[in-house]
Amino acid sequence: MRRHLILSVGLASLLVGALVAWYLVRQEREFQRLIATGDSALAQNETFGAIEAFSGALALKDDSMLAHLRRGDAYRRRGELDEALRDLEQAVALDPSAPAPVELSGDVNAAMGRYDQAAENFRAFTQLDDRSPRVLYKLGLAYYRNRQIDQAIGALQEALALDVRFAEAHYLLGVCLRDRSDVEEARKSLTRALELSPTFAAVREELVELYDDEGRRREAVEQLEALAALEPDRPERLVSVGRAYASWGRTDAAILTLARAADRFPDEPAVRIALGQLWLDVAGREDDPVALKKALAALQPITVSPSTPTEALVVYGEALLRSGETGRAEQALVEAATRRPVDPLVFRHLGDAAERLGHRAVARDAILRYAALVGEDRLDRQTTDQLSRLR
Repeated sequence: MRRHLILSVGLASLLVGALVAWYLVRQEREFQRLIATGDSALAQNETFGAIEAFSGALALKDDSMLAHLRRGDAYRRRGELDEALRDLEQAVALDPSAPAPVELSGDVNAAMGRYDQAAENFRAFTQLDDRSPRVLYKLGLAYYRNRQIDQAIGALQEALALDVRFAEAHYLLGVCLRDRSDVEEARKSLTRALELSPTFAAVREELVELYDDEGRRREAVEQLEALAALEPDRPERLVSVGRAYASWGRTDAAILTLARAADRFPDEPAVRIALGQLWLDVAGREDDPVALKKALAALQPITVSPSTPTEALVVYGEALLRSGETGRAEQALVEAATRRPVDPLVFRHLGDAAERLGHRAVARDAILRYAALVGEDRLDRQTTDQLSRLR
């Protein structure tokens, strides 16, 4: 009898053990299936489905670093940064030796504007793996955005020691060196970045500013023209070229550039504003009525839209005022005064137009608003005299 009891207990234990083993195997298979499903969804950028799958996996194994890491990444891609950080920090706590959750935590903190915390994450990563130029670049970027320029330079130099062909690191190093007023070294870094990546627009933009600061106009305009050629669908590139020529006194080149831009982008306000302003400047310098007509012709097509930029109405109003069409000028400038952002010149020109038309109350209000925006101590003599007359 006792022998039968022992056998029965033994069989029951074996059965329970088999059931537990079977359950654990089944649970592990389901866990792996959910992880694979989530990975597949994440690969197709189906972040909602990925989060559901990884959440299911965590319901089975809430101490899984991998599931927390994957779900944190899915939340990050959805822009749900608080949730992402929660999962990623849990992944770090579960396995402090794993570099991936540390790096992603840095990415999330950087996206949240918490650059000091991001730098701490990336520094922690380098203690786990000091051979990643990508993460050293991220560390440099976090330092730069936190205005720790010397630390940023150090991190970027380490990145470049590991990968001398890292164009983004050369670019950011150039930006940092320029901020530190090390112009010669900045130019070398930016030039190297451009050699490695000739289509890197941000490098060319930085070189434009650097060359302009140094008075090296030919090199600056070469970079502007290269940007216009690289991005032919962006009208602002040609506008920048035209305005650069104009600021350097090369009026003919500026007119040709902006006229070409107007032909290519006839409905683009920025192009017509730049061309109209250029012709208006020529008219003012040379007392040229033909240039004044060309300014009006350039601006008029874009002033009829409700979405007309304030700047267009200001320049158009000034052109009408100079051409003697004072009533139309006042109308355009009154409309410009209702737009945001406010341009102080609106009220300066409106004051002139209204005073010529005998609308003293409108003129006085406009000049007072102009004075309030720019400060009475900064008014020129003509405006000061006008303000005295109208008070």
